[in-house]
Formats: sequence, structure tokens, C-alpha cells
Amino acid sequence: MDYKEYLHTERAAAWREALRKSKPNKERIGIARTEMNELAPDYRITCNEEVNQGLTQEQALVEASRCLDCPEPLCVTGCPVGVNIPKFVKNIEWGEFLEAAKALKETSALPAVCGRVCPQEKQCESKCFYLQKLHKQPVAIGYLERFAADYERESGQISIPEIPSRNGIKVAVVGSGPAGLSFAGDMIKRGYSITVFEALHEIGGVLKYGIPEFRLPNRIVDVEIDNLRKMGVEFVPNCIIGKTLSYEDLHTMGFQGIFVASGAGLPRFMNIPGENLIGVMSSNEYLTRVNLMHAAEADADTPVFLGRRIAVIGGGNTAMDSVRTARRLGAERAIIVYRRSEAEMPARIEEVKHAKQEGVEFLTLHNPIAYIGDEKGHVTKMRLQKMELGEPDESGRRSPVAIPGAIEEIDIDTVIVSVGVSPNPLIPHTVKGLEITKRGTIAIHEETMQSNLTDLYAGGDIVRGGATVILAMGDGRKAAAAMHAHLSQR
Repeated sequence: MDYKEYLHTERAAAWREALRKSKPNKERIGIARTEMNELAPDYRITCNEEVNQGLTQEQALVEASRCLDCPEPLCVTGCPVGVNIPKFVKNIEWGEFLEAAKALKETSALPAVCGRVCPQEKQCESKCFYLQKLHKQPVAIGYLERFAADYERESGQISIPEIPSRNGIKVAVVGSGPAGLSFAGDMIKRGYSITVFEALHEIGGVLKYGIPEFRLPNRIVDVEIDNLRKMGVEFVPNCIIGKTLSYEDLHTMGFQGIFVASGAGLPRFMNIPGENLIGVMSSNEYLTRVNLMHAAEADADTPVFLGRRIAVIGGGNTAMDSVRTARRLGAERAIIVYRRSEAEMPARIEEVKHAKQEGVEFLTLHNPIAYIGDEKGHVTKMRLQKMELGEPDESGRRSPVAIPGAIEEIDIDTVIVSVGVSPNPLIPHTVKGLEITKRGTIAIHEETMQSNLTDLYAGGDIVRGGATVILAMGDGRKAAAAMHAHLSQR
């Protein structure tokens, strides 16, 4: 049931009437947005505990009561996976927390994840009536989503959606990141036999290797994955499609549909002098080694260098994850170097705030032009070009322009480059006849996510070249609907 159908149910109408009588809209508008409970900065940089602590039941009830019961709730239009936001928020306001969790799982395979890492301020909350018309803080939809998912998990009463009998059709998923998991969740609910192949030893893709535990604990991801297992999804780790198994092998094994969600794990560098020095690495390498390979531990097989003066190049969420990780690993000075101003940073406002609280320095309107090393080949200095903002580029952000002669050097011993990623090239290069774009992504029909090979669909970073968790999940849902329609015609 989508949100429009839900709004016309007798139960929803009765709730709206009762809630309006108990709390008129004038009273609702006067309620301040609930603040997230957080660990203190001086404590959290000493550990890997989750920073955001979630809302209490009382806080969730108050925040949900701010919802104005819009006749046409635009918040839903801002959600890439189409969560029935009015349904789950009103369930929370009525105290039906488990029903709220069920409502979330009608469309989202990863509600506890989305409630933590989705940029709600740019999506569902950006459409909220409070923000659009009243110029007030929007309903904290993300906080409430996290609350409902966490309440269900901690209650021990996790509901598993009803799964129909198998229809005899096998579908393969390449990659266990958000796009792959979202696709798998939708397809298993349609009766398909789903097998997810993951190249690494841990299931979860970027949710495990790319996002630190202080922002998204692994135990949260594991519960979401376990729910998919209980629904019938099979997971095969340590299997590289394009190496261990080929596209042809999958056909031989009886798979009639393939969804590629292999991500964008190829890091980009700036091609400036000194990038090959010891101590210069990509954010992909840094976070993967720390998060997945425990490289910061004393007995690690492949330890990571724990620098005292660390510079992270970039202004996105991955850059914030990297610099905040460095602080937790003992960096005395941790700096974000970004070529635009803070206003142009693509990172979530919350991540920037947390980084500042944790002692991270922000060196904006600066761009590295060279790294300088010592006689042993280890980076010791970074040469920076000062910038100013010019005209807006294609993304709408003002382009940085070098200020002639404005160059400076600072001492550093570690550089983490976080200036973007490129698509994983393995499948594009090993599947014969597959159409690829100039960017190296898989070419697809945007409405269906189908490639030029009719049984192969793709979504997430292998199509977008780098995007958010929720956009990848939206791709998975869209591909599942389209593949189901295609296979049903046979």
C-alpha cells in the first residue's frame, strides 16, 4: 500500500481526526524540533562508539506529533525508495512503534541504516511543509526512522515480511552494498530465488568497509542482512564475478536475471607531484583497511601508519569519515583541505558539525599542488595553492580559481585523498557486448535500469559513479520492479 492509498484508509482518517483534536495544528507548529542525543566530543574521539545515540520514546512521540498531516505529503516525493512516511510517522505518534517499523519495511530493506546515513536534509525533509512554507525546522524524519527500526530490533520482535512461494526463477546479484541489498529484498518478496555474490569476506559492501562504526555500527548492518537471510536471500562471500565466476557461468548455473551492484571502488587521485610518496593513500584504502582489516590494531597483518599530522583532501562524507577516523587513531592535527568554501561542501551538515566538535581543522579555499618527501621517501610537507570562488560550474557550485602567487606549505606526515571514485572496471571489462559509458559506468535505460543485455540490470555506483546509500537503494528498487515485469512476460 502506497502513502496515497494509506491516507484514504478508515484507520488513517480516524487517527488524523483524533490527533487533530488532541493537538491542534497551531500547537504542533509551536513545538521545537527534537535534538539528537550525542556522545560528548572529548569522549567519543577516544573510542569507536556510535556518536548519535538515538531518540528516547518520549522524544520520538513529541517529534512525531509535529507532523501536520499534510493532505499531499511532499516528503514522500523526496524519498528515493518511496517510504510511506505519513504511515510510519503517525504510527509513532500513536505509540504503535512496531507498526511503524513494519511500515518502513514495506519499501526499505535497510531502515536502521537509512535512519543513520541518509542525507534526509536534502531529500524527504527538504520537502517538509515546515521548511517549504513556514521556514521552520522540518520534522526529523530520519531520527524517527532510526527510532522505529531500533525499537523493533531492541524489542526482539523483529517482523519478517511474508514471502510467497518460489516461482522457480533464479536471479543473481553482484555486490552486497545498498543497491544489491535493496534489490534482493524486493525480489525475494516477489517469489524469486535470490543469490547475492560478494567479492569480500564480509557482506555489506560500502556499508561495512566505507562507513566507520562511529557513524554506522556493523552490528546494525548485520541485523539488516540477517533479516534478508531469514526472508530467504542467499549470500556467497569471497566470490568475484568476472574472476571466480563469469557472466557465462551464471547462465550455466541457471540464473535468468542478473543485477550488477559492484560499486565504485576505484579511487581517484589528482595526478600531482609526490602522490607516490609513502604516507599518501586514498580514502578507500584507508577506510577499508581500518574498518574491515583492523589495520589500526597493534597485531594487524597489514598495519596502517598512524600519523600525527594528517591532511584529508576533499569535502564529502567520505572525507569526513576519514578525518574523524584519524582523530580517533591519535592524530594530533587533522585537517580537511578543500578547494571551495565550506558552503559548497557536499558533506552532510551534521558530519561537518561533528568533525569540528572533534577538533578537525578546516582549510577551505586551498588546493594541494604537490607533496614533498624526505630522503626515505615519506611525505613530510604539502604545498598548497590558495583559491577564490569564480562562476558556478555545471553542478551549480562556484568554481575555484587559483590566486596567482598565493602558495604556502604545511607540515604533514599522512595524506588521505578523497576526491571521488571511479566505477569498478571488472564487470564492464569482462562481460562481452556490454555497453559502457565514457565514464566507465554501465550504460542503462534510466526508467528500467536495464543494460543493452536484456538479462543484465545495474544500479548504484556502477551506474552513477558515486552516490549516496539511499540513491543506490532507489536504483535497486527500480531495477527489481523492471526485471520482475520483464521476467513475468516470458
